[in-house]
Amino acid sequence: MGSDKSVAFNFNVDQMRLKIRKLEQTLEKIYLGGGKKRIEKQHQNGKLTPRERITALLDPNSEQIEIGALAAHDMYEEHGGCPAGGVVTILGYVEGRQCIVVANDATVKAGAWFPITAKKNLRAQEIAMENNLPIIYLVDSAGVYLPMQDEIFADKEHFGRIFRNNAKMSAMGITQIAAVMGNCVAGGAYLPIMSDESIIVDKTGTIFLAGSYLVKAAIGEKIENEILGGATTQTEISGVCDYKVKNDHECILKIRDLMSRIGPQEKIAYDRIDTTPPLKQPQEVYGILPEDRTKPYDSYALIETIVDANSFTEYKASYGKTLITAYARIEGWSVGIIVNNRSVVKNAKGEMQFGGVIYSDSADKAARFIMLCNQKKIPLVFLHDVTGFMVGSKSEHGGIIKDGAKMVNAMANSVVPKFSIIIGNSYGAGNYAMCGKAYDPRLIVAWPTAEIAVMSGAAAAKTLLQIEVAKLKEKGEQIDSKKEKAMFDKIKARYDEQSSPYYAARNLWVDAIIDPIDTRKIISMGIEMAAHQQSLPEYKVGVLQT
Repeated sequence: MGSDKSVAFNFNVDQMRLKIRKLEQTLEKIYLGGGKKRIEKQHQNGKLTPRERITALLDPNSEQIEIGALAAHDMYEEHGGCPAGGVVTILGYVEGRQCIVVANDATVKAGAWFPITAKKNLRAQEIAMENNLPIIYLVDSAGVYLPMQDEIFADKEHFGRIFRNNAKMSAMGITQIAAVMGNCVAGGAYLPIMSDESIIVDKTGTIFLAGSYLVKAAIGEKIENEILGGATTQTEISGVCDYKVKNDHECILKIRDLMSRIGPQEKIAYDRIDTTPPLKQPQEVYGILPEDRTKPYDSYALIETIVDANSFTEYKASYGKTLITAYARIEGWSVGIIVNNRSVVKNAKGEMQFGGVIYSDSADKAARFIMLCNQKKIPLVFLHDVTGFMVGSKSEHGGIIKDGAKMVNAMANSVVPKFSIIIGNSYGAGNYAMCGKAYDPRLIVAWPTAEIAVMSGAAAAKTLLQIEVAKLKEKGEQIDSKKEKAMFDKIKARYDEQSSPYYAARNLWVDAIIDPIDTRKIISMGIEMAAHQQSLPEYKVGVLQT
């Protein structure tokens, strides 16, 4: 390795470590939920925090993935914020069984549901339904956050969809266990009772359609909450709940006991062999990916930090070179990988092609490879660093739209599990073709270097600036270079904020921002998760322009 390359490599490492440290610091703050004082109050009330409950519930020293930790990050500031969307969602293991755990955070607005809370709960249920996974609800919520009820109550993807999913999952035979470990009020009371089995904690757990204040206002009855819907009432009188337990710790033990009794289930046997470490240490990716996202880099070297050593078999290596399509293994699992090649390459005619751009030949190759993986029942992994499809008269005359549509059609109709890792740029239709959130990846995560938008901030700012300047000139206004630069900087700053991985994560466009060295774990746990699906439907594609 030459000195110049070493300097660039070390610089890239430093910049990546800074981004990872920023991520860690952000998550450390989020993990405190509503803050230390509210955590102390939770303990004083004899209750564990949601993260303490989950830690006690999950198998010791087992792997886990948190879904949506950055949900609502820097949102709802006028309402005091809503760290993690007021709910913690984990893919993990209980009694050796992979499952989804959803825990309300009562330190955040008493666990009230904001719009993003509903979206995050629906994402958890979506994962459980797609992959036939048990789901455990640790309920401690005051119900809908009333100041924003119009954004959470009545629409298809709002609060009520949660209970619809409860019913659908029950019909699908997906195990649902709910533990009432605090408040469970109003419409939210249906969630635990629409689950298969419910547990309620004595003295701290209550469940009712209306609390004592509302009961008095509605019908004039004066009654205490504990008598109205406490553990004794709901297990001995109404029969609403199935098990009464003394405290949070006993509740956790009861859930583990119920999980241990689930019988074996059919699984899809995706091919897996013993794993081998990657050819390159995963940490090497820190230096491979340049800080300047416009610069090319060795995509093959990046792949070597992710896939098992000596497992890489490239498909059509000399054709459609701006996309790398290959069979490989990750943690022993057989996968098909589709990677945007960020090197500048030459096609068969000797013409230069820009790295990260999808050309007609690349799209055509990818479509065929996706079909092959579906035929062979091989999960697909997409590594995004794409600026979009090639534009211009030559591409249009060559049919770039029909070739791009072919790739999107093959990918959208794919029945094997898909996993998306956004490592760099994910712009425009390139995001769609590479299995963005709209195309049902089983998991979609971003590296701290990711950018997700219609186009880059600089490109968007130039485009919008031209429009703004033209409008002002039509009105007779003179635009000097200083004013033009100020307008450009303002537009670019807004666009850069909206294309950052944090903006995507807060809106749940991605499930998480991860340290790049965790990529193998995400994919491996994801394929294990997807294997719980009992069967795959027949693979069919729609009408293709050829």
